[in-house]
This record gives sequence, C-alpha cells and structure tokens, in this order.
Amino acid sequence: MELDRDLCSLQEARNLIRAARKAQEALMNFTQEQVDHIIDVMREAGEANAARLAMMAVSETGMGNYNDKCFKNYFASRTLYESIKDMKTVGIIREDNKQKIWEIAEPVGVIAGIIPTTNPTSTVIYKAMIALKSRNAIVFSPHPSAVRCTNEAAKLMHQAAVAAGAPEGVIGCIMNISMGATTELMKHPSVALILATGGSALVKAAYSSGKPALGVGPGNVPAFVERSADLPKAAEYIVMGKTFDNGTICASEQAIVAEECIADELITHLKRNGAHFLNPEEVQKVSKVVILPNGGVNPKVVGKDPKFIAQLAGISIPDQTKCLAAPLSGVGSQWPLSYEKLTTVLGFYRVADWHVGCERCLQLLEAGGIGHSLAIHCNNEEIIREFALKKPINRLLVNTPAAMGGVGATTGLSPSFTLGCGTWAGSSVSENVTPLHLLNIKRVAWHQRIPERKPVESMKVDGTAQVALSQTSQVDAQLVQEIIKQVMQHLNSIKC
Repeated sequence: MELDRDLCSLQEARNLIRAARKAQEALMNFTQEQVDHIIDVMREAGEANAARLAMMAVSETGMGNYNDKCFKNYFASRTLYESIKDMKTVGIIREDNKQKIWEIAEPVGVIAGIIPTTNPTSTVIYKAMIALKSRNAIVFSPHPSAVRCTNEAAKLMHQAAVAAGAPEGVIGCIMNISMGATTELMKHPSVALILATGGSALVKAAYSSGKPALGVGPGNVPAFVERSADLPKAAEYIVMGKTFDNGTICASEQAIVAEECIADELITHLKRNGAHFLNPEEVQKVSKVVILPNGGVNPKVVGKDPKFIAQLAGISIPDQTKCLAAPLSGVGSQWPLSYEKLTTVLGFYRVADWHVGCERCLQLLEAGGIGHSLAIHCNNEEIIREFALKKPINRLLVNTPAAMGGVGATTGLSPSFTLGCGTWAGSSVSENVTPLHLLNIKRVAWHQRIPERKPVESMKVDGTAQVALSQTSQVDAQLVQEIIKQVMQHLNSIKC
C-alpha cells in the first residue's frame, strides 16, 4: 500500500528518531578521546565541503551570496572546532577542591534540530558538532525552502562522524518535510531537547511542545554611533555587517542611530562604503516591497542584494550600491522599515545626543529585537557602560560589525549560530549556545560543615518582635494546657 505524503513524512521522522535513540545509547558511553576525534573529522569534512555547500544553499534558497556562505560554513567548522576542542564534556569536567564538589557531564539525549532557510548548511554543521561534542544524537528538520542543501550538510556530517567511529543514525535529517513531521520530531517521547533556530512562530511552537527547548528570538539590532566614534571605521563596519550574506544573520544591523553633530559626516563615510540613501518617495516604495502589511518581512526580499530590491520597488540606484539606507523619523507601523529586515536595507535616525539615542535604540528593540543585540560605535567608556547597564539586550557589540560580532567571528563571544535572547524575548538561554548547554551536569558534594544553631532566647529581636514573641508563647502555652485537659477528660471517660 502506498502511503500519502504526509504519512510518509511522519513515518520518516519516527524512523530517524528511532535510529537516533539507538545511536544515543551507544554514544553516551564514548570517552572524551573518542568524542574529540569524531568532531575533528567532522570539522575536516565541513571545511572540505564549505564551498560546495555554499553554492547549494544559494542556488536552492536564492538567499545570501556565495562568498559569505563559504565563510559561514568554514566558521561553523574550523572556528567552532577551535573554540570547543579542549572543552571537557565527558565524565568529571570540574573539581572544586575548596568546596569539595565534583561536576559530572551527562548527555541530554536525542536532540531535535530546527534549521532556518537563512543559514541552512552552516547551522547544520554547527549543531551537529556541538551535539556530538556533548554525546548527543540529533535529528534535523529543514526549512521547506532548503531541504536539499540541509540534507546534504547533514549527510556529510553523518558520514564523517560514522567514519570516525560514531554509531549509525547519530545524525539524521527529514527529507519529506512537513509540519506534521516537524511537530512529531519536537513532541516525540524519545526526543529530550529541542534546539530551535528560525522564525518566531516556530520558536514559540518549540517552547509549547512540552519539551525542554533552546530557542532564540528575532533581532532588530540598532547601531548607535556616538560623537567619539572613529567615523570612517564605524561606517565601514556597519556596511560590512549589514551586507554580510545579504543581511541574513539575525545579529546584523537593522538601523543606524547617529548623533546629530556627526550625522552628516557619518553619511559621507557610509556613502563611500556603498550605502545609497533613499529620498522620501523611494523610502515609501521600498517600504511597500520589504515589509508586509502585517509588519513581517517580505520573504521575496530576504537575503537579496540592493539591486533586486530596487528593481522590485521600481527605483534606480548606482551600480556600486551595497545597501540601501532609509532616513526615518519614528518607530512603528507608520515607519515599516523600523522593523527587522533580513536583507540589505537599513533605517537611519538622527538624534540630539546619546541620551535621546539611548531611548531611540530602546524603541527599536521593543519593536522586535528585545533581548538580542545592540551595536555601539563609541570610544567613551562611560557611555558604553550606560548602554550596557540600561538596555534589555544580551550582547552589546562595541566597535565591530554586529553580524560578525554577535556570532563570535570578530569578538570573544562563543562561536555560535544560535544566539540566546533571554527571558526578555521568551528564551530560556541568554548567551551564545555551546556544547555545555546540551549537557546535564551532575554534582557530587561532600559534607563540609555542621550548621550553627542558636537557642531562641539568644537571638536578638527588637522590642516589637519581643512583645509578639511573648504573646505568641502565652497563647501557645494556653493551647497546650487546653489540649492536655481535653485528653485527660477523654481518658477518664474511657475508664468509666
């Protein structure tokens, strides 16, 4: 009997989970040396196929650009490996001799890996490597627009892992993708944890599945440029971050907020770096094609270059344009380009000073990027400190391209393609996700001390408390006497 497509998809998900569960039972007994060898071979496979996977991703999704996709795949392979290769994830991973505590790492179990269309191959490499580093099997659910390249990346990682000694089925990927299959993957009893990277609806579904989940929210990253900034460098880095893979990284800059006193000079440098500033009429035309009436970004423009967007909007731009900049005066539905735009379009705001700039950045974050990231170009540490202390974000990226700084390519943050947004955004994690987030940590604690107990009468209390204590004692004494009296009466009645 031939099964319908949805039933085939559902059965495929169950088969992959079953195979992953069997592999998990074997993998959990591997030594640190075995695990480290496996991820080294996976790293080698990721590097060797970075260019081919990049070409497949661009060809299938139509998003981003080949060179930056190559870098992403290499970053998810080599840079990630260098960051985690010496990380202890097996057995006793920490001993605190002072407090007499051992910490012991255990895998969480089979992981459901949800993959976005914006980073369909690099995210697979990254999640596969951190899963196996922590001795977890993983099953991927691709985005419907990136099934072929996501499956190819998963296949390469699986082949490399098995060649290095990992059990068959340790990495799986659904080929006949459907919403039913993804739901089955997230809710299956054998799945221990969901590692979700994707749109808000999908992340909410992960948290609503009843399973532990590590999901991340959207980014609407403001880039604040303060008067003390190195303006040529700030302009260079903002354009670099915004145009990296055509804006598909959630940490990429979405709007520039510049102090009025340096705004014109900054615009000059931005133009030199390829930013084309739109006039009011062009802003309206671009707004209509980039943002949908409901406020979401138009899928047609995600990861596209400015030439494509200009043609769609019916405007003319210089050939050398790298990104479009739209001067805006407010945040919200009246200014659609104030929302997150996963493409080569930036908002641009002028503010009187850094105090007003601080408020404008907060408005932008509240419009759709709360908890994620904020970039600041500034050489005044007092102002940087104010932003760090007051803003509801988990990454303040200083004098660096936000897109690359957020994922840890140009900063000291952990290399990651899953950037936690904390409780501000409804996320259970607030930092860049690493193998350590995919472990259960057991603790062995030795007897250290006997708690000191002071007699009640030796405790110091104020006058009011002393009176209350005295009254309570009197009440308690009366209550005890009454109980004794009732008990004696009951005993006498029994004797009779």
